[in-house]
Amino acid sequence: MTRAVNEMVERGEVSPMALLRRHVTGDWGDVPEEDRQSNEQALVHGDRLLSSYRIGELLTVWIITEADRSATTLLLPDDY
Repeated sequence: MTRAVNEMVERGEVSPMALLRRHVTGDWGDVPEEDRQSNEQALVHGDRLLSSYRIGELLTVWIITEADRSATTLLLPDDY
């Protein structure tokens, strides 16, 4: 996770395990339909996966799994 997300976890604002659980089970959260379809194709073809989860009214956390599945990162959109 990025430093910003880590700080939020330390303050108890974000539960990374709950978000990761959603991501690994194919609950992509609040992504547009186009990204949802891309994720479904990525599962078959081994491309990058993107999930987006709203935490409260003002906060969004993204989870990105790289195409080669070597890393999964929790980040804020501003961290991208």
